[in-house]
Amino acid sequence: MATSGSLNGVEALVFDVFGTVVDWRGSVSSALHDQYPDFQDDWVAFTNEWRQGYYQKTRNVAGGAAGSTNVDVVHRELLDEMLKNERWAHLAGKWDDDNRRELALMWHKLNGWPDTTEGLYALKKKAIIGTLSNGSARLLVDMAKHADLPWDIVFSGDILDSYKPCI
Repeated sequence: MATSGSLNGVEALVFDVFGTVVDWRGSVSSALHDQYPDFQDDWVAFTNEWRQGYYQKTRNVAGGAAGSTNVDVVHRELLDEMLKNERWAHLAGKWDDDNRRELALMWHKLNGWPDTTEGLYALKKKAIIGTLSNGSARLLVDMAKHADLPWDIVFSGDILDSYKPCI
């Protein structure tokens, strides 16, 4: 049995990714600010609203409501919904379909917290490390490449959702 502060006996560690390993709020709001420096918008509020919509949509679908489980589709649908909202409607005319597709994919390029990469590499020396996330495998792999996250294995929502028992 492992003792406090020790990894003795631990063979694998899995991590929630969004907020735990990567800074989604800082990454997305900074990317929006950098990409659109002339826009005078509260990108942190925009990012928070976008992510809150994702939480709500995920809960609804998990509860049996109709909707996609593909994270990219959900991010795009939420973006389109937000741009119909009075607070963000002024952005709708500035972002065509290609811009919106690109914006929805910015969630693939999230940065790790300052100590994330170093910490994961240290843990990787002692155990298998992986994700346990409702993000898609593609999103998690893209994010790993972008932020230098050295996963040994990726458990993602789309992979786990595709599992069908044989009984």
